[in-house]
Amino acid sequence: MKPEHVEPVHIISAVLTVSSSRTKETDTSGETIIHMFSEAGLETGYYAIVADRIGAIRGELVKALEVANCVVLNGGTGLTHDDCTIEAVQPLLDKKIEGFGELFRMMSFGEIGSSAMLSRAIAGISDGKAIFCIPGSTGAVKLAINLLIIPEISHILTHANK
Repeated sequence: MKPEHVEPVHIISAVLTVSSSRTKETDTSGETIIHMFSEAGLETGYYAIVADRIGAIRGELVKALEVANCVVLNGGTGLTHDDCTIEAVQPLLDKKIEGFGELFRMMSFGEIGSSAMLSRAIAGISDGKAIFCIPGSTGAVKLAINLLIIPEISHILTHANK
């Protein structure tokens, strides 16, 4: 990336874990995201666990966007009957970042093989704020946060707010 394409941006993140079974004590993926953001010098201003229901996910996302300009939802991106994170978030995106899902699946393929195609990971912009929907496994979280989100979030937010 060209340095002139990135402006200083104060990033406040939000982490939403989509799960009907995890608690704050068992949410290792949410904890991993918060830790990785902290290690990168990014503040997490909002954290919640939300049930796999479209209305609940949208309601929590709206609250998170009041505080944060980078929201990561983990979980609920697969193909089971209760996976509805994508359905909840996609209509709220002004623009999709198509390359995010493509790169995530390509990189996942190197780690887990052809089952990477089952991920419906997406990202996009809503009112100048970045939203990422990633699988809830700790491996997927580490890949997305370390290799895609942290390296590009300032770049994304710079362009999203021009």
